[in-house]
Amino acid sequence: MQYVNLGKTGLKVSRLCLGTMTFGSPQWRPWVLDEAASSPILKAALERGINFFDMADFYSLGVGEEVVGRTLLKHAPREELVLASKAFYAMGSGPNAKGLSRKHLLDAIDASLKRIGTDYLDLYIIHGFDRETPIEETLETLNDIVRSGRVRYIGASTMYAWEFVKMLYTSRLHGWSEFVSMQCQLNAAYREEERETIPFCRDQGLAVTPFSPLARGLLSGNLDSLRNQTDSFTTDMYGDETSHNIARAVKQVAKARGLEPAQVALNWVINRPGVTSTLFAVENIAQLDEQLAALELKLSPQELQEIDRWYTPCDVINDYNSSRIPRTPRQFVKK
Repeated sequence: MQYVNLGKTGLKVSRLCLGTMTFGSPQWRPWVLDEAASSPILKAALERGINFFDMADFYSLGVGEEVVGRTLLKHAPREELVLASKAFYAMGSGPNAKGLSRKHLLDAIDASLKRIGTDYLDLYIIHGFDRETPIEETLETLNDIVRSGRVRYIGASTMYAWEFVKMLYTSRLHGWSEFVSMQCQLNAAYREEERETIPFCRDQGLAVTPFSPLARGLLSGNLDSLRNQTDSFTTDMYGDETSHNIARAVKQVAKARGLEPAQVALNWVINRPGVTSTLFAVENIAQLDEQLAALELKLSPQELQEIDRWYTPCDVINDYNSSRIPRTPRQFVKK
């Protein structure tokens, strides 16, 4: 396994970060693995050198954190783990059970720590941008959480570049703890974060930890999974002709090399400028080993050109603030 610094911090993380939305309770989503099925995969990830694990309180409405925490802490010393979790999405029906208010964040961090079974998180990420809460309230609360020892570093996810810049510089103005990472959507079929967000992160020395490297499964070549049969995200975000052209190109490159399309798609993300550690998800140990092998690949300029030449600029699709409801297929920017 390869390890890199998380941005300009001294924290060392594996170049692949295991996303854990797949682990928890099938009562939340039918494609989620229960604890009996999740634990062997998590244990195998540890054995293969992965030390970076990304959770969220929203995953299985807390059960995901319980399953992941129990398994990891059973098989590895806490100091060898880099545990991240996120807060923002609704954890209940009450008006204060979501968002980035001081009340919710303080409740959320304590609840996450209890579920995971640890005294602190290495990275605490705001899962989105809350337009109903002053950013000063959010940032001062995050600073207080860091100062209390419950969190080592803070990060952000899923927002426009100008929102991220505004939050970072507000923290800097007040001398509060600053974000060290940005978790944004990036894959060969969606590259809009390469326009502003990722260049800003590179300029400021911030880690970039992309999610959805397989475009919700489109670039894996397998759209028959239970997740794609029961969730509409793939069709809503990547149902356009350009995305499918890119998926075909990834498949052709993989076939010529004797690889799986998922390996080519993941490698494409891993080696984008500015990328620190890429999130990925698996449903079994065979997929885990397949994806880990992507670290050792090197795509040629010709192979990259075959994939990249199909890309067309599109609307930003990372704004989930209203609700996580199906979207219409993305519309292309007209030149």
